[in-house]
Amino acid sequence: MDQKPWHRFYDYNVPTSLRPPQISVADLLQIPSNAYPDKAAIHFLEREITFWELRQQVLRLANALTGLGVQKGDRIGLHLPTCPQYIIAYYAALSLGAIVVNLNPIYKPDELEGVFNSTGISLLFTIDTALPTVAKLCQRVEIKRVIVTRLNDYAGAKETAAKPPELEKGWLYFSAVLAGCTATRRPRVAIAPTDPALIQFTGGTTGVPKGAVLSHGNVISATIGQSLWISPIAQLTPPERRCFLGAIPFFHIYGNIAIINMSVFNCATQILVPQFQPDEMMDTLAKYREILLFPTVPTMINAVISHPRAEALRLDKKLGMLNSGGAPIPVETIHRIKDMGIYFGEGWSMSETCCAGTQNPILGLSKVGSIGIPVIDTDVRLVDLDSGTEEVPQGQPGEMVIKGPTVTGGYWNMPEETALQIRDGWLHTGDIATQDEDGYFFIIDRKKDMIIAGGFNIYPREIDEVLHQHPKVRDAIAVGVPDDYRGETVKAFVVLKSGEQAAPEEIIAFCREKLAAYKVPKAVEFRPALPQSAVGKVLRRMLRDEEMKLRKGK
Repeated sequence: MDQKPWHRFYDYNVPTSLRPPQISVADLLQIPSNAYPDKAAIHFLEREITFWELRQQVLRLANALTGLGVQKGDRIGLHLPTCPQYIIAYYAALSLGAIVVNLNPIYKPDELEGVFNSTGISLLFTIDTALPTVAKLCQRVEIKRVIVTRLNDYAGAKETAAKPPELEKGWLYFSAVLAGCTATRRPRVAIAPTDPALIQFTGGTTGVPKGAVLSHGNVISATIGQSLWISPIAQLTPPERRCFLGAIPFFHIYGNIAIINMSVFNCATQILVPQFQPDEMMDTLAKYREILLFPTVPTMINAVISHPRAEALRLDKKLGMLNSGGAPIPVETIHRIKDMGIYFGEGWSMSETCCAGTQNPILGLSKVGSIGIPVIDTDVRLVDLDSGTEEVPQGQPGEMVIKGPTVTGGYWNMPEETALQIRDGWLHTGDIATQDEDGYFFIIDRKKDMIIAGGFNIYPREIDEVLHQHPKVRDAIAVGVPDDYRGETVKAFVVLKSGEQAAPEEIIAFCREKLAAYKVPKAVEFRPALPQSAVGKVLRRMLRDEEMKLRKGK
């Protein structure tokens, strides 16, 4: 890559370009299973799985899936929380050339239906707590195979083929499938770097979903590139002592790259936390002395460093580095982390960029409030908001466009959307930023109306659609408003039909039945009318500005 102004700020051992190996994502697992076969790959509840055991289970499941008819190009849905079964199913599917479709396990049938119709998922891995949801989903879409697991199956000394939960006819039990296949032959499937590995949905899935297709080459480039970016710190910890703390969801591209793939590439043990609870997280931190990397989001960071036990636990001795993504983090929080003696990294990325975009250097010049500089082999420009083609002068706001080896080639079965978002190889992000004289970027706004709450991307139009389904609602719109804990939260502005009455709790309860919990409005304001433009478009930004002024006046 040509020299860029920001390259001079890269840390001393971080290259400006790399040559990623021409391997599949599943091939990453060969690295630690060969170098450290007896080291723990996973700590989960009371269970430990070595790298060699993990490789054996991946191969057994891959051969079992082959027996079930899975072929290259098939879409495999992973509807699982953060657990060993996700990792095993993930690498097994990718080793066959199948395409993993990441699914949030708390999604409702309405949210899942659009994804299934879009991708044609033929086999679904799911968790027993989601069985009612999946049963309803199967009444709407055809799923050839469903494989069910339970978290507790990997909580003891060994995985077990114990009596499964009550399953629908034809559904299979994960442990039984694994126990029924002892073959560890590597799949003989040719996989090219350009072959699809993941379909990663970028946000709302009601209506027409939008799935970014990420290739094996995208994932490999992101995994190795991000590993090199943290190498100034990582190299100080020998591989046999490396641990990553995994508390963010695997179905999110951040967790997928920064925990699963990066830990495997770095021969690091994954300490898995299936559900983040502050007290339980502090118990986990108390057990482990040295955690090299904790990829996380501002909500989790605030909960950990503000916990009453934080000082007594001496987090500086527990955590080598906190890496924050998913949402902006307050400047004061960054100072608190650094005051505690913990390395901190902050950056920006999208599902479409495979968890790689811009990042502040670890040891070098880090600018508080900045999303940093483009990472290895990545280029970012700021273009005018009207045509999207002309670069804006330094210091002026423009839309971020990005190009590099981690950027998606397009959206699944959406050529028009692909052509709109990716032009001449440049992905138009919708984020508005400025760039200073050193090449550092600062996001100042979002061209789109996306809400980021607790690290999750929420598209308000999806919530609008649910609000309009309520029989008492005439008009409604969802807006992102500031929240001290989540960064942003959802507020709904509702106009009721003539003669109707409703309480906020009724509207919230209705949304809770149709939306994942993090999308449900936390506040509802009833109004006689919503502000509209001359052509009748509801002015979402005006409502948000009103809310901002109201909060500043308090």
